[in-house]
Amino acid sequence: MKKQPFTQISKQIAAPLAAIASPQRIAILLAIGKGEACVCHLETALGLRQAYISQHLMALRKADILQDRREGRYVFYKLKNASLLDLLTVSATLSGLSAESVSALVNTQIYPSCECPHCVPALISVSSL
Repeated sequence: MKKQPFTQISKQIAAPLAAIASPQRIAILLAIGKGEACVCHLETALGLRQAYISQHLMALRKADILQDRREGRYVFYKLKNASLLDLLTVSATLSGLSAESVSALVNTQIYPSCECPHCVPALISVSSL
């Protein structure tokens, strides 16, 4: 019997949804937002342990949702397709949340305890005020 197009398309649609289906992974995606973040950013933003975050990042990379780049000893993660944030916003509204509640979380945090190259200049400029 021939495979139904609905089945094939449904499986393709389900794959990224299954990869982001946990609250922790959604939180990671929101914390990365439209920019990029290293694990130390995510630790500070989410209050989760590095090893736990790294496991989720690995799964999101395997699902082809995140891309990464290395800068010295730091690895920075970025969404491959920022329209995923639109999906999260729509999901939030379907869950009874406002779109603004999600938008307020997307990549808006300042990570004061992070010592990566992106945060150290911010710490220096803030401390010199």
